[in-house]
Amino acid sequence: MLRVRPLHFTSRIDDWERFLTALGLVLTEGDGGFRVFDSAAGRLAVHSVPEGDPLDGTTTLAVEVGDLAEFARRTNESAAEDGADGSTPAELVTADHGDACRITGPDGFSFLADLAGHGAPGADADQALAVVAVWFTQDAVGAARTLRHVGARPRPVPDDDETADFTAKNGGVLMVRPASGPSRSGLGFEYDGGLEPVRERLASAGFQVGVTEEAFGSTLHVANPDATVFAASVPATVWISERLPMG
Repeated sequence: MLRVRPLHFTSRIDDWERFLTALGLVLTEGDGGFRVFDSAAGRLAVHSVPEGDPLDGTTTLAVEVGDLAEFARRTNESAAEDGADGSTPAELVTADHGDACRITGPDGFSFLADLAGHGAPGADADQALAVVAVWFTQDAVGAARTLRHVGARPRPVPDDDETADFTAKNGGVLMVRPASGPSRSGLGFEYDGGLEPVRERLASAGFQVGVTEEAFGSTLHVANPDATVFAASVPATVWISERLPMG
C-alpha cells in the first residue's frame, strides 16, 4: 500500500485544526501535540512546535505503507530495473518516532515512509478532497523517477513540461515541480469538482479566501494559519486547486 501523509510543523496547531476541519478533513488520531487528519484521499499529520522553532510553518513530505521491509525491497528492485547506478534509494532506518524507510532521490532530497497507523480513511471526510504533497527540485526528471520507483502512479498533466503528477494507490497526490535552490517540500489540497462548497465552508469558519482563475482551472487561496508567525518565511496562503479530468 502507499498513502500520502505529509507532516506539518506549527506553533498554531489549534488554528490548523480549525482550518483543516473547515476544509473537510476529520481528526482521526491524537488531540494534543500530534494530530492526524484524514481526507478521502491522503492524510496530514500536524506536529506542534514552540513559536520561533526553525521548523515552525514547514512541511515535510512523507508517505505511509503497510510493510516497511517489503516496501523497501520493491522500491530498490524497481530502481535497479530502471537502471539505477547501484545506489540504494530506499533503506530501513530508525527515526525519532520509530522504524521507518528513508527514500532518497538523485538530488539528495529524502523523505520517510512510515508504517500506516490505520487503514480506511475517515468516513466523515469530504469525499472530493485530496491531500497534495509537492517535491520542488532542480532535478524534476530524477524526482519523478523516484516516485515511480516507490509505486506512485503517473497521471496526465496539462502541460508538456517538467512537471509531473502522481496518485498513491491508497490515497493522496504527489507532485513534482521544477524550482531553483535546494530541494524542498510543499503542501496543498485538491478538490474533485467545483470549489464553491469549500469556499463557503472556509468563509463561514472565518477564513479569508481568494480565488484565481487559471488556464487549467480555479484555485482557492486561504490565509495560512502560520503566516502571522513567520510572515517572511512561510507561504502567505494555502492552496486548494480544482481537479480537472485529463484523459
